[in-house]
Amino acid sequence: MKTIVCIGAGYVGGPTMAVIAKHCPEYRVEVVDVNAARIAAWQTDSLPIYEPGLLDVVKAVRGRNLFFYDDVEDRIDRADIIFVSVNTPTKGFGEGAGQAADLQYWERTARQIARCSTKAKIVVEKSTLPVRTAEALEAILHASENDVAFEVVSNPEFLAEGTAIRDLEEPDRVLIGARATPSGQAALEEIVKIYAHWVPRENIITTDVWSSELAKLTANAFLAQRISSVNAISALCERTGANVAHVSRAVGMDRRIGPKFLRAGVGFGGSCFRKDILNLAYLCEYHGLPEVAAYWRQVVELNEFQKRRFVRSMLGAMFNTLAGKRIAVFGFAFKPGTSDTRDSPAMAICELLIEEHAQLVVTDPRALDNAREDLKDAPDCAFTPDPYEAARGADAIALITGWPEYRELDYERIFRQMAKPAFLFDGWNELDHEALARIGFHVYRVGAPPLEPPPEST
Repeated sequence: MKTIVCIGAGYVGGPTMAVIAKHCPEYRVEVVDVNAARIAAWQTDSLPIYEPGLLDVVKAVRGRNLFFYDDVEDRIDRADIIFVSVNTPTKGFGEGAGQAADLQYWERTARQIARCSTKAKIVVEKSTLPVRTAEALEAILHASENDVAFEVVSNPEFLAEGTAIRDLEEPDRVLIGARATPSGQAALEEIVKIYAHWVPRENIITTDVWSSELAKLTANAFLAQRISSVNAISALCERTGANVAHVSRAVGMDRRIGPKFLRAGVGFGGSCFRKDILNLAYLCEYHGLPEVAAYWRQVVELNEFQKRRFVRSMLGAMFNTLAGKRIAVFGFAFKPGTSDTRDSPAMAICELLIEEHAQLVVTDPRALDNAREDLKDAPDCAFTPDPYEAARGADAIALITGWPEYRELDYERIFRQMAKPAFLFDGWNELDHEALARIGFHVYRVGAPPLEPPPEST
């Protein structure tokens, strides 16, 4: 039985290894992390991350061929294949601060592997990394004093939080890159063999290492670009009286464009898009391509503009002051289907509202604990799992995360218990706006003119 060890028990490492363990019973799969509390949580039914369907997969294979450990160094040498799935955040200091990837955790892990290994291994890059990082990884591993043979393979993840299990079970593609040497190609085939247990061979793309690394950054940049593009058009729609939903539908029916990621809202969030685009821009600048870097940076700037524009819309509608007003914030996760609040638009919007001295009440069905932590130092901020409680006495509702639960609420009941006039700002265009206006709400949509209530309902 070959042993796979994944270093990093987060949103990528945990689900990926659970699905591999499910489909590859002849492999022993070990997930390791220095965070003992996180590892302990993986061994319960209260997993450290929320992902639909994940618990069922974990429970089916945990203790059979999927195991979790916090003794990282002790587990490294047992491995035949090591997946590196550690955090690579944006650098917050020194050269490249705010743009370049911070590789200190990645390098620390690489040196651990080099120091603790006494037998040959395949090391798989699973973390999102700058192009040609594999070269640095090879340099560290080959400098090992243990005279161990290593092969480095790139296998970037293309998961979307909220659909990660489906993305793993039925991937659009699996990308694997390796050196063109005989040993590199042998390592590549070892990784292909794992995924071929359940992924059709035509969906497994093999390439060189550098193209594989760059493809991950490029995929995220293209997806984020589409979001920023439709959000840019949403601003124009609001000024001209057009409706961005109608524009998006017409544009998306062109088979050359397609409908996905053309939904206007408060902007993209999560741990990947902003980080990867800034990393891509930094790489372009580093390689003497400032015009290309500026192009990609504008995608991020437009995203920041969209969040500021949402708050300005609230301010303008509510008589140019939010001071002392109770705002019910519906949703704090960066998108529905996850508890992740990293780089959530809600965080930026809440900070802007707090600057206006608004009093916030935050509710979210999955991310409330993370919201409390993210806003622990914020003044005039309360938290409740109950959206009705959040809206009681509120001057406005700001729907920032489009959880399907919010479509099912009794908005007549909510309207009755709010201050009047009652405002609703739908940052996901998630609700029935005409029905809300008939109830009596002043409804503000992204990319369309506001809807005022009929005179008899005010």
